Amino acid sequence: MPRFAANLTLMFNEVPFLDRFEAAAKAGFTAVEFLFPYAYPVEEIGKRLHGNGLTQALFNLPPGNWDAGEKGFAALPERFDDLKQSLVTALPYAQATGVKRLHLMAGLADRGDRRAVEAFYKSVAYAAEFFASHGIDVVLEPLNMRNTPNYFLNDFGFAHELIQELKIPNLKLQFDIYHCQILHGDVTMRLREMMPTIGHIQIASIPSRHEPDDEELNYPFLFAELDRLGYSGFVGCEYNPRGKTTDGLAWFKPYVGKTS
Repeated sequence: MPRFAANLTLMFNEVPFLDRFEAAAKAGFTAVEFLFPYAYPVEEIGKRLHGNGLTQALFNLPPGNWDAGEKGFAALPERFDDLKQSLVTALPYAQATGVKRLHLMAGLADRGDRRAVEAFYKSVAYAAEFFASHGIDVVLEPLNMRNTPNYFLNDFGFAHELIQELKIPNLKLQFDIYHCQILHGDVTMRLREMMPTIGHIQIASIPSRHEPDDEELNYPFLFAELDRLGYSGFVGCEYNPRGKTTDGLAWFKPYVGKTS
């Protein structure tokens, strides 16, 4: 049975961020994820997480100036020092939460630019090596160009092949079904093909990015497929609720108490 993690950046927005841990636990979630914890004291994040009996499934490494449009810098040759500092910044939060996977964002760059590709390979290898001694996986997530124009990592095949090529044990694929359907379609076959490299999965309806209960994909089928494939990782609920978060959890109720 999939282990669902509530995404606290998008879900439970009815309450302040630090109160969303309690809200998620009360709704039946046993795990959470979010984009970035860095605006809050590391001790407070750990306290809210563990105080509510939750597991931290994932969060992102620092992306640079998010408000100015930066989306990471792993593929930006001139930002390697920033990349290295971002790992140091994230480490205390990883240690306080006990998270076992961190998402490394590629940044806005042209994948046809050889220097960008070389920078990405270098950054990915460095980040994976940095976190290996801490028992943490680094995951790479392709993003669709509709939501994130000019994002360097915009192809699941490229990401999958890179991970296979580098052969770094703690380097994995973050398979967001929403992004995959928009970029490529044929989600089930891609899950079957790429499962050996997958370290984290995320979900949302397509095309609206709401609760995974209608529109293009049959999510109950996909959840059963994950079981058939032997996937034991987390499934992050990275969607925008249509209204109040708890009013849209009918899809989740059959799995409450069966996700840990």
